[in-house]
This record gives sequence, C-alpha cells and structure tokens, in this order.
Amino acid sequence: MQVLKKPIPFFFNYLEEQKHELVFKSADDPSLMLTKYGEHLYDHVVIFAPSVEEFGGSLNVKSITEFIDNGGNVLVAGSSAVGGPIRELGSDCGIEFDEEKTAVIDHHNFDASDEGAHTTVLTDKKNIIKSDVIAPSATEAPIMYKGVGMTADNDNPLVLEILTASSTAYSYYPDEKISEYPLAVGRNTLLIGGQQSRNNARVVFCGSLDFFSDKFMMSSVQNAAQSTSESYARSGNMELAFDIAQWTFKNSGVLRVVEIKHHLAGETAPPAAYTIEQDVVYSIKIEELNNGVWRPFQNKDVQLEFFRIDPFVRTYLKPSPNGEFQVAFKLPDVYGVFKFKVDYDRIGYTHLFSSTQVSVRPKQHTQYERFISSAYPYYASAFSMMIGICIFSVVFLHHKDEKKIKDE
Repeated sequence: MQVLKKPIPFFFNYLEEQKHELVFKSADDPSLMLTKYGEHLYDHVVIFAPSVEEFGGSLNVKSITEFIDNGGNVLVAGSSAVGGPIRELGSDCGIEFDEEKTAVIDHHNFDASDEGAHTTVLTDKKNIIKSDVIAPSATEAPIMYKGVGMTADNDNPLVLEILTASSTAYSYYPDEKISEYPLAVGRNTLLIGGQQSRNNARVVFCGSLDFFSDKFMMSSVQNAAQSTSESYARSGNMELAFDIAQWTFKNSGVLRVVEIKHHLAGETAPPAAYTIEQDVVYSIKIEELNNGVWRPFQNKDVQLEFFRIDPFVRTYLKPSPNGEFQVAFKLPDVYGVFKFKVDYDRIGYTHLFSSTQVSVRPKQHTQYERFISSAYPYYASAFSMMIGICIFSVVFLHHKDEKKIKDE
C-alpha cells in the first residue's frame, strides 16, 4: 500500500471526509486484485492511471467488468495518452475514446492560461446534465478541461452524458491540420460520461486527469477568446468533481422501499383476496440516500400500475412529508392474479422496482344486487309474459269447458 504524504489532493481529501477508507496502489502493483475468495475487497474503485498498458496482479479489464456486474462502482480518468485497457473498459460501457495524442480543442472557449494550442478548454453550466441528483452544486463559473474527447454510444440507453463541450469544440490532433472528419464535434464531444447498469452499479469516465487536480480546482478562470468575458476567482471543477464522486459512490441518488401496505378502504389489514370493483388503498414508503443520510423521498412523479398481463390501472401516487406515497382506486371488473407494481426509473436515481402480488376474485352470488334499476324493462317483460300466460290459460280452459258442455 502506498501512503500519500499530507496534504493529500483535494479530491481524495474530500473522499476521506465522506468516511471512505482510501487504499492507494500503483497501476503495476503485483498485488492488485479486486476480489479474494469470491468476495470484494473494495466497495469502489478509482482508476487514475490513463496511460497504463497493463495492470499488475490479477487486475484486468475482465475483472473490472465483473466487479461492475457484481455491483461495484468505478471512477476512471483518462488523458490524451489513454492506454488500451482504459479504452477497452470504456468501450464495454458504451464510451468511445478518441485516438491517442488527440485532444479536445476549442478556439472560442479556452482559458487565459492556455499555451496556444487551445486545448485548455472551458465549458459552462448549460452543458452539464440536467439532473439535480448528479450535479446539484454546479456553479456559474466555467469548468476547465484538458484531455481526450469521447463519444457516447447512442444505442446504449444506460449511458449518461454528464458533461459535454461547447458547440465550437472538436476533438483532433492539436499539431496537425484537419484532414478528415473528427470523431467528435460540438456538443457531441463528451467530456465526462457515465453509465448506471441495470444492477444500479455506476461507472463514470472523465477524459481529463487534470480535471480532478488541485491546479484546475483552485485556478482562476477567464475565457481568453472573449475580451469582455467575466473573470472568476475559481473554476467550477471542485463542485462538479465532488458531485460526481458523491453520485458515483452512491452517496446520493439511491432509493429504497421501506414499507408497502395495501387494504380495503376503511380497513387496515389486507384481505386474503380482493373482490372485483372494491375500493382499495395502496401505500409505499420510499427513502432517498442524500449525503450519506436516508431522508423521505418527495418527488411527485411516482406511479402505480395495477397489472395483470397489461396494466388495468395506472395512476400517480400522492407523496407525504414522511415519504409515504398513497393512492385509492376502484378495482377493475376483471378477476385474476394481479400485481401492485411501482417501477421508478429516472436519470440520476437508482432503479426502484416493487411488485406485490394479490388475487382478485369474482363476486359471490350473495354480493350481487337483487334488483337492478337498469333491468326494470326486462323485469316488466318477464312479469307481462307470466300474466299473459295466466290469462291465456284461463281463457283456453274456459272455452274448452264450454265445448264439453255443448257436446253433452
């Protein structure tokens, strides 16, 4: 284990403040491994070795993807010298890195400290993903970036474009004339991308190792291409880097179901089976992990489906201050095996799924109404037929008796 001398970089100091126990190892350490005897040795992995060509020990791209498949979270930083393993890992997660020695270039948005290649680019708040869960602390100060460009796989629905470049940026070799169309142009140039897997494991790729450096976090920033641009005492890197760490390592945006209740209206306990057209009350209590503390979830877009093969009822749940969502509705006039299903999938949050199976039976014969007002015409026709038959029988029998008397 490599021990860093104090003071450690701001980013790692922040992780320690968040109660993470840090273990530092070099990328070629022969003792590197993520699992031992089938158990994870770490909850999260930070890979700040962009140019590595081969990891030490038993660590490789396959073991990292298995770590992710088993629920582990990974934060990766790249650079213009990105190596094969990082590139392969990004490809497995729907992120494609540009060629080695390329960089993101922006001739209209670069910092005053840039050395002339315009590779110390600036991007602002409007290019950050619109999610208060992933980036709640974003400031008006520009964000400094120096590194390789990336693109997201549009066919992968799990990929998140966390930070993109400005519309005037592109990714290419800084010292060469453009002879072919760049891999990424404008806002398609991905600076920070992520993925939340179906098992809720989170992976984030940043194409710039400098993005997390103390220098970029504490540096003053001004757009040198615009003489009238405002100067800021500090860039917005620190806030965004800390927010990304919070989200990647599941200190925010994590949802859990605490309690589920369902019963007939006016009762408190669920019956053995429901009956069609009964009034039912369903409630689910949801909590959200925010800054390491579980708090009642308050969003108003949680939906319930009363589901058989297809949903028969779909309705919004009403939140309460204690995080309990409730709704009352009438069961459909269809019997069978149903499910109360809550399937909540929103950007930044872990996928919340809850399913409760119940039986719905038809009414018993004693539960039907004896007389239905809409059936009065049928009742009238039935009684009129009975009366008509009686009259016909009396008349028929009377005429028959008279005939017998005459014959006698």
